[in-house]
Amino acid sequence: MSRIVVVYHSGYGHTQRMAQSVAEGAGAELLAIDADGNLPEGGWDTLDAADAIIMGSPTYMGTVSWQFKKFADASSKAWFTQKWKNKVFAGFTNSATMNGDKASTLQYLITLAMQHSGVWVGTGLMPSNAKAAQRNDVNYVGSFAGAMAQSPSDAGAHEMLPGDLETARLFGQRVAEVTARFQG
Repeated sequence: MSRIVVVYHSGYGHTQRMAQSVAEGAGAELLAIDADGNLPEGGWDTLDAADAIIMGSPTYMGTVSWQFKKFADASSKAWFTQKWKNKVFAGFTNSATMNGDKASTLQYLITLAMQHSGVWVGTGLMPSNAKAAQRNDVNYVGSFAGAMAQSPSDAGAHEMLPGDLETARLFGQRVAEVTARFQG
């Protein structure tokens, strides 16, 4: 069985809810980046031992949170020795607005994965873009590069839409399936 880790930062709980859904779909372990941008004890060893790393960050000002950026910068130690080479990578994000420049955040995560010589996995989910589409449909936000969710700025994490959380779960499931194929 593949060892998959979801490493994420969440400022207000929305990205944590997404991370939980991704982890549920992937059968993954959660690894939270704290408010100071640090991993818990043993966090780096957990990532080194993973077959797949799924990264998550809220989108703030068109990119990852500073806490996630601190983690990314610290990952240069793994980069220098290519510890994460050929691992499967994927990513997800949430912002308050429908667009919110979430694609910039996913592009940042893709670039980070490529710098680590990883293999990127997208959602594999068709967008919900017909006239009959409803906001709560799977992949309503319409991302192929990674899972995206939208949470109004005045909504608590408990108010996230089930469709966005199901998108995250299905995304995690796909990452697990692709990772298993790489191990086969």
